[in-house]
Amino acid sequence: MMAVADQPAIAPRVSVQPADSVFTPEWSATKRLAFRWCFLYFGLYVVLTQMLTSLLLATTNDSGAFEVDMTPPARAIVVWLASHVFRIGHPIATVETGSGDRYYDWIVLAVILALAVVGTVIWSVVDRRRESYAKLYSWFYVFARLSLGATMLTYGAAKVLPLQMPFPFLTRLVEPYGNFSPMGVLWSSIGAAPAYEIFAGCAEMLGGILMFVPRTATLGALVCLADATQVFLLNMTYDVPVKLLAFHLILLSLFLLAFDARRLANLFFLNRGAAPSSPRPLFRSVRANRIALVVQILFGVWLAGANLYGSISVYNVYGPGRPKSPLYGIWNVESFALDGQLRPPLTTDSARWQRLIFDFPQYASIQNMDEERGRTYGAKVDVNAKTFVLSGLADKNQQGNFSFTQPSATELIVDGVMDGHKVHAQMELFDRSKFLLVTRGFHWISERPFNR
Repeated sequence: MMAVADQPAIAPRVSVQPADSVFTPEWSATKRLAFRWCFLYFGLYVVLTQMLTSLLLATTNDSGAFEVDMTPPARAIVVWLASHVFRIGHPIATVETGSGDRYYDWIVLAVILALAVVGTVIWSVVDRRRESYAKLYSWFYVFARLSLGATMLTYGAAKVLPLQMPFPFLTRLVEPYGNFSPMGVLWSSIGAAPAYEIFAGCAEMLGGILMFVPRTATLGALVCLADATQVFLLNMTYDVPVKLLAFHLILLSLFLLAFDARRLANLFFLNRGAAPSSPRPLFRSVRANRIALVVQILFGVWLAGANLYGSISVYNVYGPGRPKSPLYGIWNVESFALDGQLRPPLTTDSARWQRLIFDFPQYASIQNMDEERGRTYGAKVDVNAKTFVLSGLADKNQQGNFSFTQPSATELIVDGVMDGHKVHAQMELFDRSKFLLVTRGFHWISERPFNR
């Protein structure tokens, strides 16, 4: 009689769903139509916008990002459409402003959408007998994931070294919180927590790097989807004008995940086994595909290294490692005379200085008594000659020439002429460490919430 222990074990049955291969002999009409539109729409979007800049690391001579849609022929078309089609009754911004949500960008997006729709209709009629686009999909899949990965690397590198949202500058520290714009609140709050910004940058860099390795592309698309979703929500809720790009990073992530949708649903929702992903070879030869793999990985390494190198360079010019003004600090004006007349510190006095702020070597800010935010000037400080010159950034006629003395490290006496008026000011250096935002830092133990 066979013992129970000797009976053969019965392996549990695991349901493994077959992979939804794009290399099936025939695609459904819906899949073919969707692919044509995605190919045209995402292809045009990448080529015409700043995503191409990230992919090619291309810049113009004026240090702006090169964008095909900003070239003179494209600019002329967009301006004409703005006036004659969209009936915008005022000139639109046709130069780089730092915003990705200008009228210009929305018109370009409308053109891309229209071209994609018209192109899809024509393509569907001309190529209606095509059964599938397996090979074209393989190549476009590589193009799409490298484009997404390159963009994530660009933005991630600007956060790994906290540059995109720097720690609040001196002028920001003395500005009332109520004057901040929603975007200013976001920038300053993240800038005041550099560890979080570094974490966000690492997450974006991770998603970007994973996109350059075919075997990790699905995981990379999931990471990029999470990153882009968070960025999009922040842009929408804090009015950051990069909404269009962030939304398209979400769409591109979803496109890359689309053909793995059944496998992902089985894994995450249906409690079923997921078959391996279908291969997406670019060539018939195994050797050629291996070479293509190496090229993609090396390209990703080069892009990551180039972006980090660029961030390091910026870090030492404009970031936390930047040089500071020889007169660095917030100088509170204790005594002020204009044209020989002593001016008391009245909040209604628009001529009396309240503060003189030196931060960057090439700039200085003057805050008058009736101002909550100072005016920024170009500054040239000569420590040896004990002089500095201020010049207006917008109005070049604004000019100030001053000499200064420092009886001590915390005292500054300034004499000179500003806009034709004689100025004499005695100032005291404000201790930056008195700002709670600067010194509070992180605490493992807090008996009570320190929320001020």
